Amino acid sequence: MENTITAQEIKRRGISAVDEALRHGPVHVIQRNRPRYVILSEEDYRRMVDLPRARSALWNQLLGAANEAGRSREEIDEQLQEERGSWNR
Repeated sequence: MENTITAQEIKRRGISAVDEALRHGPVHVIQRNRPRYVILSEEDYRRMVDLPRARSALWNQLLGAANEAGRSREEIDEQLQEERGSWNR
């Protein structure tokens, strides 16, 4: 947890403390010396919520093109794994 703020600091300084911390990414709120909450910006939240939909749309597009080309999902997965394996070289 790199970007943290205490609940006490939020009580003392209000939303300005959160706004300041959000400039550096998601904020982990510590309460009673334990991680309690994570605060995200609206933009980060939307990106997180939309990710499954975007991923699903991508798979549908890939599978639609694969069916037209006569490829199965397994063949696509295999090709993706081969390509990903070359990324670390």
